[in-house]
Amino acid sequence: MAQCAASLFDPQQIEEIRRDLLKFASLQLRDHALAEDVVQEALAAALTSARDFAGRSALKTWVFAILKNKIVDQIRLQARTTNISALSTDEESMDQTFDSLFKANAHWHPDHRPAGWGDPEESLRQQRFWEVFDVCLNHLPENTARVFMMREFLEFETPEVCTQLGITTSNCNVILHRARNGLRRCLEKSWFASGERPC
Repeated sequence: MAQCAASLFDPQQIEEIRRDLLKFASLQLRDHALAEDVVQEALAAALTSARDFAGRSALKTWVFAILKNKIVDQIRLQARTTNISALSTDEESMDQTFDSLFKANAHWHPDHRPAGWGDPEESLRQQRFWEVFDVCLNHLPENTARVFMMREFLEFETPEVCTQLGITTSNCNVILHRARNGLRRCLEKSWFASGERPC
């Protein structure tokens, strides 16, 4: 059932959503003032089209979809190149960590073999999973998280990610590999391990 605009935009809920929107926009745009502007535009657009929100998804999901489109437009408009080829100390240490997971023949060390994840489709349906995923994403180095979110959330093709950030395809693929492995390890520890669910 559709919600009316008055109940949809509860000020406290919107402020909580706005903080998450701003954090994500700042990561992608690397300009706090610009991120503020884009978030304001997204919230204004959501308010303007509140009648179109049918409640089929969470309010946060709906507003994030609006923000996503505005960030993509802004990134393409800027056409700026931010070279992140030089890896941060955190990103370099990720290489050493990942190297220790494998034997010389590129197979997993028995102690580090990925654990079974049970029924992932069931986990994906649980809101708590996404909360844990968000925490894991925030523990990635900033540049790694940015590349991952451009590719997987904003749905830029790899060549466009490379163009926007001034990196090579090879470097982009390495960063994406690090991000996926970092997220996998975090989720195994915080979510899937022994079937435990964080409180």
